[in-house]
Amino acid sequence: MRGQGARATATVEVVIPVHNEERALPGCVAVLHGYLAERLPFDWLITIVDNASTDRTAGVARGLARRWRGVRVLVLDARGKGRAVRTAWARSRADVVVYMDVDLSTGLNALPPMVASLVAGHSDLAIGSRLAPGARTVRGPKRELMSRAYNALLRLTHRTRFRDAQCGFKAARTEVIRPLLARAQDDTWFFDTELLLLAEHNGLRVLEVPVDWVEDVDSRVDVTGTVATNLRGLVRLARAKASGAARIAELPFRPEPRPIHPDAVLSVPGMPYLRNLLSFCLVGSVATLMTLGLFTVFRTWWPPLTANLVAVTLSALFNTGANLRFTLDSRSSRLPRVHVQVLVVFGLYCGFTSGALVALHATVPAPARWVELAVLVGSSAVGTLGRFALLSSWVFRARPETAPVAPLPQEVPA
Repeated sequence: MRGQGARATATVEVVIPVHNEERALPGCVAVLHGYLAERLPFDWLITIVDNASTDRTAGVARGLARRWRGVRVLVLDARGKGRAVRTAWARSRADVVVYMDVDLSTGLNALPPMVASLVAGHSDLAIGSRLAPGARTVRGPKRELMSRAYNALLRLTHRTRFRDAQCGFKAARTEVIRPLLARAQDDTWFFDTELLLLAEHNGLRVLEVPVDWVEDVDSRVDVTGTVATNLRGLVRLARAKASGAARIAELPFRPEPRPIHPDAVLSVPGMPYLRNLLSFCLVGSVATLMTLGLFTVFRTWWPPLTANLVAVTLSALFNTGANLRFTLDSRSSRLPRVHVQVLVVFGLYCGFTSGALVALHATVPAPARWVELAVLVGSSAVGTLGRFALLSSWVFRARPETAPVAPLPQEVPA
């Protein structure tokens, strides 16, 4: 179908996964069909995917397909929302694929900006977000608390940038989503999260659109089972990232940003390096203060080398995480080689600071506590610069792009 009075530049397939939804399905299709016909300026198709319903859902869906032009039905003999969306998206011939929940809790006005960004090629995936600035939600405290807790857990364990992984309103460019579908394993409610984690881990651009969302209490979600499935999925994805198995080579290449103005004045060479150095030193300063505080506490119980080892190890966890997020190329952290190199750099840093304390005690048999702290500050400062040099030039060094360079346009004679 085509949006009324519009010139189609792309095709969009909207998938509605359903399980025992004979009551909600007719109203959903009527509202969605009317909205797409009036508001979406692209060719579109609605696909109802019935995943092993035991009521009259399949029959109702077929009746709606006969009644409404641009509606089709796909019936699966196995349950699973993820399986339903995966099957429909993998078979789609549209340029952009969408899925939304049958209850239409998410306002449809978020759909055009999501699709437009994907059609233009600006984004690879687009998701509705109930937690992004500008979103408006109406839902009970229990679901609000669970949603915020789950997404906070994602940010803590996987350093995600998106805010809402579970909103049932997502879209993707078909050429991008197919390699992700081939790698994703979950067929249930963790399917959404797995796709987003894989996408962000592989450097894809995820657009997050604030939505209006009103809770429908007639839900088919098994809360206890969903929580257990999601936790197992998060552990599985963390292992895949650490081993390099989450890297997907088949994804389309997105080149690094380059100026498009022919007379652009670029920044002075070396400024990014200087900016990274300042960021690294700022993070290192905070980590050094953590080390001093921890060393002071642990020194009351343990000898200097033991206290330093424990203090440096704990502060290094903060240091590495902060630098991966703000300073270095965190996309490289998926490689097993990087983990080994980071351990080597940490060992050198710990050995350098510990060696300074050993040299102090060899020179002064019983130095004052402030002298130990002064030596630790000095060795930590030198060690921080050494860590930056090794991490930026050895561990996270820039590698040349393999994508072909587009030829410059030839001048046309006057």
